Parts: sequence; C-alpha cells; structure tokens
Amino acid sequence: MSTAAEQLATAPMGAPDVAAIDAAFKAQQAKAVAWRASTAAERIERLKRLEAMMDKYADRIRTAAAADFRKPEAEVDLTEILPVLSEARHCIKKTKKWMKKQRVMPTAMTFGTRSWIKHEPKGVSLIISPWNYPVNLTFGPLASALAAGCTAILKPSEMTPNLSALMKEMVEATFAPDEVTLFEGDARTSQALLSLPFDHIFFTGSPAIGKVVMKAAAEHLTSVTLELGGKSPTLIDKSANLTRAAQSLIWGKFTNNGQTCIAPDLVYVHEAVKDEFVAECKAMITQFYSENPEQSPDYCRIVNDRHHGRLVGLLDDAKNTGANIAHGGDVDAAQDYIGPTLLDNIAPGSKIMQEEIFGPLLPILPVKSMDEAIADINSRPKPLALYIFSGDSAVTDNIMQNTTAGGTCINTSVVQYLHGNLPFGGVNNSGIGNAHGLWGFKAFSHERAVVKDVFSQTKMFNPPYTDFVKKMIKLTMRYFA
Repeated sequence: MSTAAEQLATAPMGAPDVAAIDAAFKAQQAKAVAWRASTAAERIERLKRLEAMMDKYADRIRTAAAADFRKPEAEVDLTEILPVLSEARHCIKKTKKWMKKQRVMPTAMTFGTRSWIKHEPKGVSLIISPWNYPVNLTFGPLASALAAGCTAILKPSEMTPNLSALMKEMVEATFAPDEVTLFEGDARTSQALLSLPFDHIFFTGSPAIGKVVMKAAAEHLTSVTLELGGKSPTLIDKSANLTRAAQSLIWGKFTNNGQTCIAPDLVYVHEAVKDEFVAECKAMITQFYSENPEQSPDYCRIVNDRHHGRLVGLLDDAKNTGANIAHGGDVDAAQDYIGPTLLDNIAPGSKIMQEEIFGPLLPILPVKSMDEAIADINSRPKPLALYIFSGDSAVTDNIMQNTTAGGTCINTSVVQYLHGNLPFGGVNNSGIGNAHGLWGFKAFSHERAVVKDVFSQTKMFNPPYTDFVKKMIKLTMRYFA
C-alpha cells in the first residue's frame, strides 16, 4: 500500500545477517511441518497472543508513530491498531469454522464418492510490509498467517525506524523465533529473504517492486499475494450530494497525509458542479485541519526528505505545465510538510497524471459526462480502488458495468479496507490475490481436494477397452459429462 520502491531501493544500512536469516528460516521450516496438524484451539491461542500484544504496546505504538512522521494519535488508533485488533478478533471467532472440511457434492461422473476440501497451511511465509501503515500492514497479514497455521518471517520498512524497532521488540516478546520472527534492514535484507524458498510471500508495496518480488518468487515457484497500488480514481456525478462527497473524499485523501494506497488519486467531476464541489472541498479542509494545517495536531507529515522532494517535484511540474492551485500548495521542507492541496487545469502529460501521487496533492478534472471519465479510466492500468459519488443509480450502474477495480465504494471512500467480510485486493497492476478475513486465511492456505470412493463405478472404464467399455464411455460423454 505504498510507493515502496523505496523499500527495496533505499541507501544501504549495513549487510544483512544472512546466517541468522538462514537459521530462522530452517527453524520455521521444521515448525511449519509440526503446525500442519495444529488444531483450531492452538491457532486461536497464537491469535490471542497477537491481540494481547497489540493492547499491551498500544501507547508505545502511538509514540513511535509520532516520532517517525508526526502521525496523530487518533489516526494511529484508527488506521494502525484498530485494523489489527479487528483482524485478529475476526480470525479468533472464525478460524474453527474456516478449518472445517468443506463438503462438496459429487458430479454425475463421480457419483458414489465422497469429497471435501481440506485447508492446509502453506508453511513458512514471508510478509514484507511498507512504511505508510507499518503496524497494520505487518500484523494484519500475520493474523491471517497464524489463522491458517503458518509460521512467518516479517520484514518491515526501514523508513519508519522507530516503529520498526518497536515491532521487533513486540514480536520477540510474544513469539518464539521458530513461530514468528522479524528482520530489520534495507534492500539487501529483503533480497536475502527473497532468495529463500518460502511457501508463500505476502507483499504490500508498489507495482514496480511487486514485479521484483514476483520474479524472485518464480525462482522457487512460491505463491504470492501482492497488495499494490496505482492511481485510484473518484467520479463525482452532477447528481451527487457534494457536501457528503467532499467530506468523505477529503478524509480519505488527506488521512496519513495522502500516504495511502487506496487514497483518491485523481477526481473526475461533472463540469456543471465542478466549482461548487471545489468550494465544498476547501471548506472541508478548513473544517478538518483549520486555516493553517501546518499547525494542526491532526495533520500528519511526509515520511522523509526524499519522499517530500518527490512530491514537491510533482507539484512543481504540474504548475510548470499549466496547473492552477485551487487550494493549498504551501511547502516547508524543514518539516517535510506539504499542505492539503487541490489542483485543477491539469495537463494530461504532466507527471502527476502519470504517477501514483502518494501524498496530499489532489488533481481535479472537469468532465462533460461520466462516460468521458470512464474512457480515461479505462485507458489506464486497473486501479486498486474506485470511488463513485452519485445520486442516480443508473449512473452508478453504468460506471460499475464499464470499469474494473480492486474494490469500489459508492458515496463514501476508503472504508472498503475496514470491511472484514469483504476481500481486499487489486487486479493486475494493482495487485494479485486478496486479503482480510476468510480471503486472508485462504491466501496462506492450500485448498487440498480429497475424494473418497464409496461405491463408484469408475472401474468400468478400466482397460482392456472392450466394445462394452467403449460404449459406456460414449454414453457417459453424452449423458453425464
């Protein structure tokens, strides 16, 4: 859920301890074999340890997040601690049910058999997480891995060092190294881990680094879950409740200073309501963050100087190619600060229209119709999220029918991530596979097909292929296939 190219391409921090990595991996391989027979009660006990860990360290998580990028306490609770607790508690309630044999009816060809699906743990898992929501995106997938009966090696981003160090301490105090362990470090640590034959890799980051992870996984034919990103569009129809749309959009965009993979990345608004919509957005920014967001205790900061510089570069390029600043645009490099910024008159070829922004810059594009917006969306890679604001169900249905995205919200934004009974994931460039709840459990599980013969007659098809056998095969092809 980040522009996590920086995760694997940052300046070196020191050589990884390859011997320690190999030892941890081998220890987890042995434990993973034993855990194949783990009961629901045993898995739930591990999940309860994770839950208790989050409660125990909540205050220190808040402090570390503030130290890393001045993240407000309320946002830490809402976007870091709450999602992990929710995921862990959901898994605690549902793991026993998910583990049960899933009975399936025989087909006409397999009449006389009993069949079921057995969910088995894949084994040793690697979870590589980004810097934008370090706790959430490390321990949320861990809950799924533990529910599935997997061991896990965790690799958080080095770009939030206070949270990374704290998470290491948390893991070491809660789990044995052959159950769960965490390695800090830079790109070389990630590369050392990716060279190993994991049974599953769960990566959250950018599409560019997702490709690197997928190539490394291919060397061992390791399955992957890739939670990526892209330019998530928002469509504002002329029938939309503009106050409601602005309220939801500004919250979804500027929480965590826009450093969210599912944050609205560009807005298509019907030209008939564009000026009114921009006015509502300005009012909402002031309501949320005051007239001076730089002084607001509720407004986060950019994670580091390099990311800040990249965003300033996008802003400067947009202005140099003709964009107007409709609101904000103020910058303070000393604080890694960029104010909540609305841009219009955007040149189609500007960098901000090509790259995932991952910061508090919001391009607003007037369109003559929602079909115009749909055409532009379909000319781009498939997004992780798509948001629709409309009071007309026919317009909404048309957008849904003629676009695709990892997930969609109608008349709200970003809350699809918080819904534990829905799959969360992208499509193609925005991701492979799903997470959360049952889908997270399945991501770390192998669905083993089992067939038990009771009184089937499949032996009638055995050689030698007499005329009678051939006749039975042809009858089966005609009536039972």
